[in-house]
Amino acid sequence: MIGNAFTLKQIEALVTVANLGGFRRAAEHLNTTQPNISSRIAGLEETLGHVLMLRHAGSVRMTARGEAVLAAARRILAEAETLIDVAERPDLVEGRLRLGVTELVACTWLHRYLRALKDGWPSLSVELTVDLSRVLDRDLAAGALDLTIQTAPFATDTTGVIDLGQAPYVWLAAPSAAAGLPDRPDLISLAAEPILTHARDTEAFAQLSAQAAKLGVPAARLVPSSSMASCLQMVVDGLGVALLPQPIAARHIAAGELVALDTGWLPAPLSLAARFHEGRAAPHVAQAARLALTMVG
Repeated sequence: MIGNAFTLKQIEALVTVANLGGFRRAAEHLNTTQPNISSRIAGLEETLGHVLMLRHAGSVRMTARGEAVLAAARRILAEAETLIDVAERPDLVEGRLRLGVTELVACTWLHRYLRALKDGWPSLSVELTVDLSRVLDRDLAAGALDLTIQTAPFATDTTGVIDLGQAPYVWLAAPSAAAGLPDRPDLISLAAEPILTHARDTEAFAQLSAQAAKLGVPAARLVPSSSMASCLQMVVDGLGVALLPQPIAARHIAAGELVALDTGWLPAPLSLAARFHEGRAAPHVAQAARLALTMVG
């Protein structure tokens, strides 16, 4: 028996403060107050008889003893979730999953995924962010997100990556606009209409711009947008042609609202991955990443 034992809440507070780099962010993540987090850490330090972290103007630095305790604390939390798994009680997993996804996911299988997360972990609260992949990349690196489902290229490395496959691009037009085009239109003939596509700082836009410049298509004919959903609706309304990931347009193509055009040229497919900090994230984060694979399989 361990006398004057520490608690899982104290262990959780230590790991969360270390992960997020501060007491305030840890309190927000654990849905409690900063004084409460401070009290848990102080109680743990008193019980163990060691200073575990040093506070410096809103930031923290682990002591040498604190680093050793932190490694053990991560193992304790992981084993606690293993116990929950063995007992088949996922409803006991509480807290927040800070999930970041790109618009491609939000417009295709996100709702199914959120339902699956709710079924798998009924007491887990999902905090959702939908943004550009480069923003999600930055927030994951900063510890502001637990799990991202985003598209390559990735500006930063992470230890947990699950490949979710690729999404090919497709040229799209409303049926009325497609009727006036050649059977296999080239980029020059497509540029008779505004070409709606990805945001300016994406790989797809860079490749499209290079192809347009090669063929002498004026750059003004390319209309980048940070909202693929808006591009899609504009094409449905006959306001241009579009170059977009095929999954986002699949339903409209099947319904006859859009026509997929064979142009002979497409940018490289989008590569999609679920990314997290393996070894630092709670076990259910890795499980949620693997769950995403069943959405695209």
